[in-house]
Amino acid sequence: MQLPSDFIRQMEAQMPPDLWHDLQEGLAQEPAVSIRVNPSKINLEDWQIPLADGRVPWCEYGYYLSSRPAFTFDPLLHAGAYYVQDASSMFLHHVLREILRGAGVRGYGGTRNALRVLDLCAAPGGKSTLMRSVLPEESVLISNEPMRNRYQVLRENVMKWGYPRHEVTNLYPKDFSRSKEKFDIILADVPCSGEGMFRKDEAAIGEWSLQKVEQCQQLQRDIVSEAWKCLRPGGYLIYSTCTLNTRENEENVRWIREELEGEVLPIPTEAEWGITGSLLPDFNAPVYRFLPGRTRGEGLFMAVVRKRGYGGTEARGYEKCAKRAEYSDKSKLVPPCPRTPVPPINLDYQTAIKYLRREAIVLPPEAPRGIVTVTYQGLPLGQCKNIGNRANNLYPKEWRIKSTHIPEYEEILKRI
Repeated sequence: MQLPSDFIRQMEAQMPPDLWHDLQEGLAQEPAVSIRVNPSKINLEDWQIPLADGRVPWCEYGYYLSSRPAFTFDPLLHAGAYYVQDASSMFLHHVLREILRGAGVRGYGGTRNALRVLDLCAAPGGKSTLMRSVLPEESVLISNEPMRNRYQVLRENVMKWGYPRHEVTNLYPKDFSRSKEKFDIILADVPCSGEGMFRKDEAAIGEWSLQKVEQCQQLQRDIVSEAWKCLRPGGYLIYSTCTLNTRENEENVRWIREELEGEVLPIPTEAEWGITGSLLPDFNAPVYRFLPGRTRGEGLFMAVVRKRGYGGTEARGYEKCAKRAEYSDKSKLVPPCPRTPVPPINLDYQTAIKYLRREAIVLPPEAPRGIVTVTYQGLPLGQCKNIGNRANNLYPKEWRIKSTHIPEYEEILKRI
């Protein structure tokens, strides 16, 4: 890996020699592979993960894998049984649980149930699906993505994850601030220069420059300024990037503290997690940096800032928001309830792959005619219309598997 010379000089100026040495060694290693299980669809006590190589310590649903299988050809992935996510990003699980304790949510030492939460820059959906798994059931999560093509990917992943009260929007941050809506928690996983992805995505190296760092810093402040208007007094902003430099990280958190008068909150962690704190001189606020070579995952930065004041705990507006957030009612993936319930049809591996390619399939002779739900290992994949000699595939065209190659180790994938 050939790192940009300006990046090397930047890191050498910002990091102690031993930390920079560890980062260089980490960037030369293969990226870790990890998945996060969907607790609403998978029983962790019963599910066997043959490639499992340890738990992600800061996320109870996270697992490292010893190698990277061809996830595309695992029907369970398409059924929303798990999400392929970098382990560092799963730190959000730990952060959110600590915030819920501080917010007095039921199950975390308090009495409040419903929260209104916004993921402002949510595509492709890893952090959003994680948040929905942790938030109380009565809460509403709005996952937003300004870019239309990325919004489509986000919507697919949210729908497959399968939780109610989870809305997907295609808006700009200023649209939310103009709406006057207020949220209890906002995740601003802002666009960044992508230094934490160098090991995983070589294209990020070619796109990096000092000019891009400066442009990203200003864009990040613009996004946070709009998000701050949408945060109720006493609410929590989770600021996150996948980059390493202090310009986009500590300097922005300091700016939020000084210009917006936010309170930077500590999050308890364990020393063995290998998290690095602030690298900015004279700035000792609690921030959390994951570095390849120090932590088992990609580069990540996160901080939690509370808006001063007290906004109360009333759930006004939540019911209205929840009603428009029921995406499952609009999805072919989850069928409407028929007057006479039709048992789902479970598919074997080969037929499931054909279905996910959006090919016509043949169902068992005893399968009822009409619209039926097909499953794999008991989890819904979608719908088809059974006409007897074949079943017309109703799987969304834009979701289909385009590759025609099935790897030889498909039997392993059947159990992942």
